[in-house]
Amino acid sequence: MLQTPSGGARSGTAAADSGLMSIGTVLNALRDEFPEVTISKIRFLESEGLVEPQRTPSGYRKFSAGDVERLAHVLRMQRDHYLPLKVIREHLEAMERGEAVQLPLVGRQRTGEDVPESLDRPTVARIGRAALLAAADITEADLEEWQSYGLIAPLEDGVYDAEAVTVASLVAELGRFGIEPRHLRVMKAAADREAGLVDQVVAPLKRHRNPQTRAHAEARAKELAALTVKLHGALVQIALGVRLP
Repeated sequence: MLQTPSGGARSGTAAADSGLMSIGTVLNALRDEFPEVTISKIRFLESEGLVEPQRTPSGYRKFSAGDVERLAHVLRMQRDHYLPLKVIREHLEAMERGEAVQLPLVGRQRTGEDVPESLDRPTVARIGRAALLAAADITEADLEEWQSYGLIAPLEDGVYDAEAVTVASLVAELGRFGIEPRHLRVMKAAADREAGLVDQVVAPLKRHRNPQTRAHAEARAKELAALTVKLHGALVQIALGVRLP
């Protein structure tokens, strides 16, 4: 059972312990399993009360090993089970009370081929409109505006890819800095071009009749996506002449 850190105030002396980690160190530790995680994502989860790092007297975040484990558990629940943040928080609180909580699996279904489930192509984790609004804590007007700029788009049946929650949360966070949705169209266009490049590389594998080859295409797409995200982040930092903590 996951041992999550208890809440409450922490002393500045404890924050100075050598076993504590900076947010950059935490990011590196998580990226092995979650290559798309960002510092903004970690800060967002903190703002939602899902992790409570200690603070040094000068205000720097310091994370314990338990904090990192808790973050990894939250990210797994988002990736593997897709649940709104409110439900994830309730799940963590139940675990802290020592209660066993069963979560539904999301992400794979049979394709009709008699192949091992590990080789099935994953389905898209989906979320309804109301759940998206609640999970990202946004309004109908926000969602309508962001859809008009192509930042978020519903799937064919009117529901959304679960990753739309991450997009919505980041768009809202950027908005607090005065960056409006219309300013983000260039980012969406760049993301579409990068996705197109990755798709060109894996397309021949995705069309293959062999389910193992198609599974390899999925793994290759994830690997290439992680590399493009890292490259994009590094290029932005170089262009701005800054380094993330």
